[in-house]
Amino acid sequence: MQNKKYIIFDMDGTLIDSSTVIANSINYVRKQISLPTMENEHIIACINNVNIHAPSFFYETEVFEKEHEVWFQEYYTNNHKRDTVLYRGIEELLNKLSLTHSLSVATNAYKLSAHQILDAKDIKRHFDIVMCADEVTNPKPNREMLDVIVEYYGAKRDKFVVIGDGERDIMAAKNAGIDSILVDWGFSDHSKAVKSVEGLETILLAP
Repeated sequence: MQNKKYIIFDMDGTLIDSSTVIANSINYVRKQISLPTMENEHIIACINNVNIHAPSFFYETEVFEKEHEVWFQEYYTNNHKRDTVLYRGIEELLNKLSLTHSLSVATNAYKLSAHQILDAKDIKRHFDIVMCADEVTNPKPNREMLDVIVEYYGAKRDKFVVIGDGERDIMAAKNAGIDSILVDWGFSDHSKAVKSVEGLETILLAP
C-alpha cells in the first residue's frame, strides 16, 4: 500500500455505524405508505445486498418516489445525532491518515444526509471531496462517483484505494480500475475481510 496516496472511504458501515437511523428512517417511510414495520436487523442485513431491487423490497414500488426521499430525510435529520456513532478507532485512523494521504468519501447516501452526519461526527474536515448518490446519474456499484474523485485529484488510478464494507463498494472499485479493501465491522458479514480498524491501519500505514 506504499504507493496508495488517495484513499476513498465508503461512509455507512465503514466510517459510521448508522444502522439504527437508516433502519428507523426506512420504517418511518413504510409507516407513511401504510406498510408494516420491518425488523431493523432484516433491513440492515439487506442494505448491501446487490441482488435485491431496493424500491420494491423496502417500499413495494418500482422506483423510489420523491416523497420517499422527503420522509426518509425528515426522520434522518431529526434523529441522526442520537442514532449514529463513529466506529471505534475511526477518528484516530483519520487523524493519522490525513497527515500523509488525501482522503475522500464515496457514499450512496444522499448529499444532505451525508453532510449532516459527517458534520455531526466532526470528521468532514478530513475529506477533500464527498461524492453522494444524488450527485451522479448512477451510484455504486457504478464507477461514476469514483471517476469524479479520480478526476478531482488528477492522479493515476494505481494511486487510489477504496475502503468499504459492501459488495457495491468493491464492484465500483473494480469497475473503475481501482484497488479496494473490504472491511467487516459494518453492515455486512464477510469471511475474507479486514476485521478491525487497527488491522486496516496496519495495512494502510505499513512502511
